[in-house]
Amino acid sequence: MTVQANSELDKAPTDAKAFASYMHKKHGFTEDYVQMILDKVEVRQSILDAISRPAESKDWYEYRPIFIEQKRIKQGVQFWLEHEDILMRAQEKYQVPAEIIAAIIGVETRYGRVMGSFPVIDAISTLAFHYPKRGAFFAGELEEYFVLAREQGWDLAEPKGSYAGAMGMGQFIPTSYRHYAVDFDGDGNINLFDNVEDAIGSVANYFHVHGWRMGEPVAEYLSTPEQKLVEQFRNDSLKPQFTIGEMKLAGLEYDGPLAENDIAGIYAFKQESKEDYWLGFHNFYVITRYNRSPLYAMAVHQLSLEIKDAVEHAKQTSVEEK
Repeated sequence: MTVQANSELDKAPTDAKAFASYMHKKHGFTEDYVQMILDKVEVRQSILDAISRPAESKDWYEYRPIFIEQKRIKQGVQFWLEHEDILMRAQEKYQVPAEIIAAIIGVETRYGRVMGSFPVIDAISTLAFHYPKRGAFFAGELEEYFVLAREQGWDLAEPKGSYAGAMGMGQFIPTSYRHYAVDFDGDGNINLFDNVEDAIGSVANYFHVHGWRMGEPVAEYLSTPEQKLVEQFRNDSLKPQFTIGEMKLAGLEYDGPLAENDIAGIYAFKQESKEDYWLGFHNFYVITRYNRSPLYAMAVHQLSLEIKDAVEHAKQTSVEEK
């Protein structure tokens, strides 16, 4: 049962008692049921601590080694070779490269090995009611989680996830789970926790819906950019703010496949003693729709290239040994 929302029910409140009333009026849950669930929630200081020091607050030289390391690359090759048929089918259907799909699952959960140990209800409730900085956002996710659990037939207390309530191999928050997860194996259920097929299809669908452009580049390293170009076209927002044409007119040397009216921006990545500069394009921005950080987008991009190269090398080696 879903009750039609009105202007007073557009946003979930960040007070538990008011939230219970809201869920009754908007979604038809009984107030006693919602309150009973919330009364059992364990408010966890570890969750509040974790969200206050995310990995994305690090500099690039500290952040990159977390994700671009041989063990994760090796696991990515194993994941690809084990599930290549599924990855290729997702790539074909959603027009998102297999290496990007694999890299996302690799960055998020080491290919399903580390999916989080916090009860999702505890994580999202803790942040909704005890983290004012983003309480409104997580109250909305708590609302979505109640509805998602009802749709999926879950016990609200059972699913485990990250400190921010992200779930499954691709770490979908409840809103994303409800809107972008797909039943990719056609068994009538959507299971992102231990169904690799659904997880791969859902990550691909997420990128498809957010505008991935198959065949276009993600980013290009700028080895020695002129300082005037860096100052003029440095992109401090997530979305590239300039066009290839205006950057070339100002002196940027670019001979890639993108058109003059395609967007780009120069992103800075702090090393220990200098900054690296990269041109980020539309697909770079699409990766930040998954996690709102240029560091994250660059880590996914670089891991995807490492995985693809290693898979090609593994296949070539296998051919030569036969």
